Amino acid sequence: MKILVTGGSGQLGQCLQELVKARSKDAIEFVFKSSSMLDITDKKALSEDFNTNQYRFCINCAAYTQVDKAETEIDLARQINSRGAKNLAQACNEIGATLIHISTDFVFSGKVQVPYTENDICDPLSIYGQTKLEGEEAIRVLLPHHVILRTSWLYSEYGNNFMKTMLRLGNERDSLSIINDQKGSPTYAKDLAAAILHIISLDTVAYGTYHFSNEGITTWYGFAKKIFEVANIDIDLTPIPTSAYPTPAVRPKYSVLDKSKIKNKLGVQPLHWEERLEAAMKAFSSCSF
Repeated sequence: MKILVTGGSGQLGQCLQELVKARSKDAIEFVFKSSSMLDITDKKALSEDFNTNQYRFCINCAAYTQVDKAETEIDLARQINSRGAKNLAQACNEIGATLIHISTDFVFSGKVQVPYTENDICDPLSIYGQTKLEGEEAIRVLLPHHVILRTSWLYSEYGNNFMKTMLRLGNERDSLSIINDQKGSPTYAKDLAAAILHIISLDTVAYGTYHFSNEGITTWYGFAKKIFEVANIDIDLTPIPTSAYPTPAVRPKYSVLDKSKIKNKLGVQPLHWEERLEAAMKAFSSCSF
């Protein structure tokens, strides 16, 4: 059985590679392809690749994730997040493959104060969120055999993310001002990768949309404070409102995801974000890159 991972060089793709390498050898062959190796916006190339390799699953980690730049690079964001997802759904449908697609908490506006369920109305505030929602909708129309995984505040020892940015700034500055009125749940990308591998291992998969993040709720300020605490970095942190740090893209003020469905239907049990942050930072400190 062959499984394709698109966007294989990103942080989630690298986490998947690490977990796959640690597994005992079995009959499953994972094929990791970066965007330069397989462009999901190239419909013809996708169709040829899928028909040649006859994948059983495609895990789509490829995405345009530069939230602020998307406000001006609208066409590029839409080409990757919307049309790219549509192309993958069509390619999967041609050969009977299942698509596992990664989406985002940014499909919601954050104008509530209770965790979002999969059935809640999507009303994105940004181009990034809108194009990711368009990708979801295309998949639902074209491919019955799909699992859409919405996640939030993704970080790891790989790629560019909030944890690594804070550690860098903590070693460069004596003080930082961090937003304290946006609430969400950090997600260790390695835990999301483990959840994906668990889903693939199931005898039968209940297709549909699911939410996954680590447990617990915090703010960016709370997240940063814990990072510096674990790293034993002495820095002066000041909590500030979103209004004090304007950005091109509007972020949801509350994007906590309700994970009841993935727990009950797929048997995935997320761990608390504070516990997993410590694991991620330990992994980062031991990295050779």
